[in-house]
Amino acid sequence: MLSLYNSLTNQKEIFKSIKPQEVRLYVCGMTVYDFCHLGHARVMVIFDVINRWLKISGYNVQYVRNITDIDDKIIKKAADENITIKDLTERFISEMNQDADALGVLRPDSEPKATDHISDIINMIQILIDKGFAYVGENNDVYYSVSEFSGYGKLSGKTLKDLRAGDRVDIDPYKKNNFDFVMWKSAKKDEPAWDSPWGPGRPGWHIECSAMSNLILGDHFDIHGGGQDLQFPHHENEIAQSEASNDCKMANYWLHNGFVKIDNEKMSKSLGNFFTIRSILKKYLPEVVRFFILRAHYRSPLNYSDIQLDDSKQGLTRLYLSIRNKAKSPKLEIDWSNNYAVRFKAALDDDFNTPSAIAILYELANEINKNKDDQKIELLVSLANTLGILTMNPDDFLQGVMMPSTRDDGLNIDQLIKERNLAKKNKDYEDADRIRKLLLENDILLEDTAEGTIWRQK
Repeated sequence: MLSLYNSLTNQKEIFKSIKPQEVRLYVCGMTVYDFCHLGHARVMVIFDVINRWLKISGYNVQYVRNITDIDDKIIKKAADENITIKDLTERFISEMNQDADALGVLRPDSEPKATDHISDIINMIQILIDKGFAYVGENNDVYYSVSEFSGYGKLSGKTLKDLRAGDRVDIDPYKKNNFDFVMWKSAKKDEPAWDSPWGPGRPGWHIECSAMSNLILGDHFDIHGGGQDLQFPHHENEIAQSEASNDCKMANYWLHNGFVKIDNEKMSKSLGNFFTIRSILKKYLPEVVRFFILRAHYRSPLNYSDIQLDDSKQGLTRLYLSIRNKAKSPKLEIDWSNNYAVRFKAALDDDFNTPSAIAILYELANEINKNKDDQKIELLVSLANTLGILTMNPDDFLQGVMMPSTRDDGLNIDQLIKERNLAKKNKDYEDADRIRKLLLENDILLEDTAEGTIWRQK
């Protein structure tokens, strides 16, 4: 029985979908003006695993992850590069998909873009104005009046009193309350704009998710997810907009993954301590990065460092070594009554506990190392595949075949292995040891097996 930690209630709950065997899942996606960073990778990978596991659990999942393709940063970046906003956003949507594909992330069922749903956004804003939850300022911006929504703060635990006492906000003379937020921004010179009942302008950030989730998943759906940094104000404001507009609960369960830290300090572009996915993949195989993300529980902080990535590489290497010599047998269906599979399932059913699930994979790998049982090997691969790992050919992973080539030593590894085998055959053990030592100095490990000598990267 699947249970998950609901940020709305701050407790773990048994999951029950609104419709039997159907799950409607909405996740806040990327603002596409630059390359995706490790924080984006974590969101993509975590909710990819959640999507996969819900499907394995027998649910028909409708997974929506939006794309923000209009905001201040996008407008500035396009202006700085002297290109159109469409050219900029289409470029970085393509780059985002390239990173997601590399990390083994399955595409969501829907990836709505804000600019494709301006009319839906305008319609929701008008409903909120008509109901008295929003107002038009003298500057023709449209604001949400947070004091009109009695449930404001129920996700984050922040009350208006707390906000007034502890948070600093920019003073806006057109707001009735400093904590009101903008849903429609009136047009500025040389900025893109769409016609609306309040004059030309463009949507604010928060309203786009309310409008698009409502359109695609309905006014009440199962799960809303995203990074912990979005819990306030973005998700809080989404709830205020959607529930005031629809007169019902927006989502039953709210899931938030933890922050990414760089050497134990929160990752932030403003601090200059962030890493793009693309830069990390120059040093590590994508599956190593995915494995690194999954070794931490999704709600825990994730601490990035080369040491952590190297450790993840070694941990994944252990699993690949156990299946290196697997027979070319057809892939078996998972026997969920098997003890390993039972415990693996129990781990993921417990709030998607990937570290515990991975620990069970290691147990199974240890058993395989004692006894190369093909069925256990197939079980290990099949269970790991539910997490999107052990998807490569073992030799390709162990020899770093898919890595960008950084080798400049000029070594012909296969030729050196042949020379070493010939030296051993001729009992020239000194030359054989010399070749092994040479390869080891270049981070190449040899293993003599009944089928011959094989190698892998250290």
